[in-house]
Amino acid sequence: MKVAVIGAGSVGFTRKLVRDMLKVPELQDTEFALHDINADNLDMVAQILRRDIEANRLPARVTTAADRRRALAGARYVISCVRIGGLRAFASDIEIPLKYGVDQCVGDTICAGGILYGQRNIPQILDFCRDIRAEAEEGAWFLNYANPMAMNTWAAIEHGGVANTIGLCHGVQHGWHQIAEVLGAEDPHEVDYICTGINHQTWYIDIRFRGRKIEAAELLEAFERHPRYSQEEKVRIDVLRRFGCYSTESNGHLSEYLPWYRKRPDEINRWIDLSNWINGETGGYLRHCTEQRNWFETDFPRWLAEAGAPLSEYRRSDEHGSYIIEALETGRVYRGHFNRRNEGLITNLPQDCIVETPGFVDRFGLNMAAGLELPLGCAATCTTSVNVQRMAVKAAVTGDLDLLRLAVLHDPLVGAVCNPDEVWQMVDELLVAQAEWLPQFANAVDGAKQRLARGGVATRDWGGAARLSVRSVDQLREARSTAKADAAQ
Repeated sequence: MKVAVIGAGSVGFTRKLVRDMLKVPELQDTEFALHDINADNLDMVAQILRRDIEANRLPARVTTAADRRRALAGARYVISCVRIGGLRAFASDIEIPLKYGVDQCVGDTICAGGILYGQRNIPQILDFCRDIRAEAEEGAWFLNYANPMAMNTWAAIEHGGVANTIGLCHGVQHGWHQIAEVLGAEDPHEVDYICTGINHQTWYIDIRFRGRKIEAAELLEAFERHPRYSQEEKVRIDVLRRFGCYSTESNGHLSEYLPWYRKRPDEINRWIDLSNWINGETGGYLRHCTEQRNWFETDFPRWLAEAGAPLSEYRRSDEHGSYIIEALETGRVYRGHFNRRNEGLITNLPQDCIVETPGFVDRFGLNMAAGLELPLGCAATCTTSVNVQRMAVKAAVTGDLDLLRLAVLHDPLVGAVCNPDEVWQMVDELLVAQAEWLPQFANAVDGAKQRLARGGVATRDWGGAARLSVRSVDQLREARSTAKADAAQ
């Protein structure tokens, strides 16, 4: 069996996915075909994986290919974890909106940055789908881990012609672990739940702890008294208080999908926590990714030297990918939360949108649970984002500049901060900055440059309400040593 990984240069994540699969005896003779446009990263991850495989005396093999079609040839499963434009494009997703007062923590799902990220990704997603149809096994499964999750999955299913597409995210699992912790569970599996919505705005609509139903008031009290989450998850706790449901997404991520928590610079710090980037720091994910890239490039010899540890010591992660493949190959049933086209899965969301909701996988494929209903407040918030996603996907597929502008204008946070003239100019700036990754807008770039040259609305040189500096590798080492010492006490 062959599993192809597109964007395999995401070294740490690729290694996790591969090791997860290698924990399954029936998957240990898999060929892992790795593709990335970054030859150095591709070589590094291949070296690490080969050492893992050789040290554990497994029959699996690793191949690499700069030619994507060669990597996909004969693949039964295709995993995408790409970031089109890399950190250079990502930086403009954060920096340019800041000039217009839009303060994002992550900027990879909706908001100004997420919408432009989708414009870069979707043309490539459609190319991936074309190659999957031409080169992979008939009926191959496309497992998309790349953000913006809903937009990428929507494009692959509706415009890419790959019906067996599943969007995968780990937000549901992370929130589940938090809920189990605040309720005092000794094992997260003591908590059962139904979680449904759209990616990064998914809601725990039914929670059972040791078989007992947990109401919103009890969960709210548990989070409010928790010494850490009460400080780190202020947005999520406030939303739980008002909506009656806990959201899957981290404090910083959730705050940028809603129009209420990041629109006033003087209030942002009231809602966030700077102990970890994911709690709401301005451009926090960009800083984190930059630091991790620098750290890995410097410390690759150490990573390679440490590779090859006994697989028995590795604890399989809760990423969905390996469990889906195991279920399809062995028939062992796996229950998870997957991104698929709605079509009756959630009754009060649009039928064409991509929802994240429960399903089961076995030898017969993916079987989704239909007929769920969101509380009205949760449905309203999701529907607003769905409308933005729908416009953004169509703009990415057609190169419709007016539709792209309207998608950004209707984004909840952008709309709470910017007027239409500011949105139109911000989109022009983003187009010009990212032109090399936006082939569908090639004919619009010159016009954007001309409008910018004529001048327009005033912008500001603003670093955001809660920006932290990128740490050096030495500073990261010191922080890690301090954390280990504190943990040992």
